[in-house]
Amino acid sequence: MADSNQYTNSKVQAKDFTSGWMIALILASMGVSLPILYLGAEISLNLGLKDSLLAFGISTAILTALCMVTTLIGNRSRLSTYMILRFPFGKQGSKIINSLIGVSLLGWFSVALDLLAQAIQSTTVETFAINIPLWTIVIVASIFITITTIYGIRTLEKLANIAVPILLVFLFYVVYKSLGQEVGAFDRIVTYQAPKDSMTLFAATSTLIGSSILMPVLMADFSRFIYNDKQSLFSILGLTIGTPLILFISAITAIKTGEVDIIQIMKSVDLVVPAFILLFVSTWVTNATNLYSVSLTFSTIIPSLGYTKMCLFSSVLGTILALLGFTNYFFDFLNILGVVTPSISAIYILDFFWLKKQQYDLDKVKEWGIPALIAWGLSSIIALLTYYEVFQITGAYFVDSFLVAGLVYMILTWKEK
Repeated sequence: MADSNQYTNSKVQAKDFTSGWMIALILASMGVSLPILYLGAEISLNLGLKDSLLAFGISTAILTALCMVTTLIGNRSRLSTYMILRFPFGKQGSKIINSLIGVSLLGWFSVALDLLAQAIQSTTVETFAINIPLWTIVIVASIFITITTIYGIRTLEKLANIAVPILLVFLFYVVYKSLGQEVGAFDRIVTYQAPKDSMTLFAATSTLIGSSILMPVLMADFSRFIYNDKQSLFSILGLTIGTPLILFISAITAIKTGEVDIIQIMKSVDLVVPAFILLFVSTWVTNATNLYSVSLTFSTIIPSLGYTKMCLFSSVLGTILALLGFTNYFFDFLNILGVVTPSISAIYILDFFWLKKQQYDLDKVKEWGIPALIAWGLSSIIALLTYYEVFQITGAYFVDSFLVAGLVYMILTWKEK
């Protein structure tokens, strides 16, 4: 088996192909986590249901369109994202991009760890009237997640395959029970008026795109295992349907209760313990997967350190970020991802379809992909300036990042083509 069946540096073999529906379930399960529920609740309380649904729809449409293209690249090349990035950015240049991806995933690990710790603390207070210091829970949870990532992530993923569908059904039941407790509850949710000047539709859409903007970049890691193009495109339904559905559920329950904390929401319908157990398992798996991805990504940059040591190092760094309150900067973090990440997708889409003619030669990888690095750096700077409204191009900085990177990369590689 190549790379213990992970095919980190080689093409996936036919014996390990799987269906698009299986990958769709995996993508859908990634949305059933505390950070996504928190995000949907926060946006809906600051925007209102109607505008929140519009933001959910716009962001999902943009991400779906990008994923439909990048999923084909992964399916047709059968290579991991790490290997694909080496073609436009070069062997050394791709390490810079992988560093960015690793740091982004580490940020997600930190946020999920903090929110998981808060859920544990809320549950112990509500159920046992015991208030455990948050920093203690963060450290203990991090230790167990790290152990899981090193030794037992596959077993935990099997548990998640059972827990996540149950959690999804359970969340629907929470909505049903919440709305069924009083007459006219749904009408009040629909007509809910958000506080003035709290959040704009554009800001909400940008934050939502930032929350999943890594998905188009990393889509190849999933689609390279799928049988064919058709099933690969079907797999996107996990994102297209799953994520907005979870956001909608969190919006309904948040507006109904006025709470962002999922445990407090569950308290209002007397379902704290079962909700905690299911959310605990799903978030535990999601964060173990985050740490696993971070460790693999950083291992490609410093291979001499090894996976286990890199996992421990990444865990310590992510735990420190959680203890320092990185969650308070969650929305800013997502917006910055929307600045620097779309350009990566634009560059490797053009490189595969336009420059390489859908054919990758593993023996023809340069040390440095200077045109791609210039295009990424320039587009990131321009998108950052449009983000801070120094000037405007399209009015959407994440679109600016994508378009500028694509245009600059085409100009710089025109002679090569």
